[in-house]
Amino acid sequence: YEAVLTHGFIVDEEGRKMSKSLGNVVDPLEVIREMGADVIRLWVASSDYSSDIAVSPEILKRVAEAYRRIRNTFRFLLGNLYDFEKKDVLPYDELEEIDQWALHRLQELIESVKKHYEEFRFHLVFREIHNFCSTDMSSFYLDVLKDRLYTEAPSSRKRRSAQTVLSEILQALCKLIAPILVFTTEEVWEQLSDEWRENLVSVHLADFPKAQKEYLNYPLAEKWDRILELRKMVLKSLEDARKDRVIGDSLEAKVILTPSSESEKDFLEEVLPFLSDVFVVSQVELKAEVVKGEEVGIEVARASGVKCPRCWKYVQEVVGVSGSEKVCRRCAEVMSKTGMKEEG
Repeated sequence: YEAVLTHGFIVDEEGRKMSKSLGNVVDPLEVIREMGADVIRLWVASSDYSSDIAVSPEILKRVAEAYRRIRNTFRFLLGNLYDFEKKDVLPYDELEEIDQWALHRLQELIESVKKHYEEFRFHLVFREIHNFCSTDMSSFYLDVLKDRLYTEAPSSRKRRSAQTVLSEILQALCKLIAPILVFTTEEVWEQLSDEWRENLVSVHLADFPKAQKEYLNYPLAEKWDRILELRKMVLKSLEDARKDRVIGDSLEAKVILTPSSESEKDFLEEVLPFLSDVFVVSQVELKAEVVKGEEVGIEVARASGVKCPRCWKYVQEVVGVSGSEKVCRRCAEVMSKTGMKEEG
């Protein structure tokens, strides 16, 4: 052999060795029957074997939660690609900016995960993929995409832009974690059409994805890091407003931003058109005056106007559509394109 990988002893969560007399033995067969084989495989991969490896029902419960987060990411991706074919793929320069950012993050993930595999640092493979699914995807990107995926016309450029990137993420993620979640990824692979799975009957016959350098855009990533920092502050303000019963759902909110410097004002003016989507609110306003300070001023008020029954956003005007309730103009346009005639 050319390399040796050694690991520590298996101990309980208090660091004691497994012993029948102590009653702290964890039977892997029982874990498999209760939680499934992929959960115990994920526990193995998530453990840092350079020291003693702890296992207990509580630890396995936490691993099962992490597994569900990854599995739910796959479910969301599959559920929103049911009508997407290769002919619908958009070129990179036609993608929405946030979709280009997601492609950048995916390439970073591919690079780092492959490096961790090569160095046998499986716990870092788990950490990178779990953080990608929970932080980049579930807590941000997929949440922001819901409005576009659910309310835009099925074949619209904006929806196809999102689906183009979701397809890239699904295939890459499935291949990256296949050595660990062997059964789950096989189930995912079976849901793909032949054109997407390259006519391979199993994901375990597919090559690992390769990072596409043309999708790496560090200036864009730096810009979106700034937007994400702002989003984090806005989400805290929204939660405070929710506790004070100013709003219920975030779409009931209007966010008012006060720049703390001229450069910040210029930046906010540039990104203002898509901030309501990023914050998942109905309206965002930017005050003209600059109030010197350490960070942007954030105020949350109740959104003005009426609620569109289709997209749930608050707008200043709703219009009639044949056979339907009155909706916002964007929804009315989508509905008319999909076969319903607008009335007024």
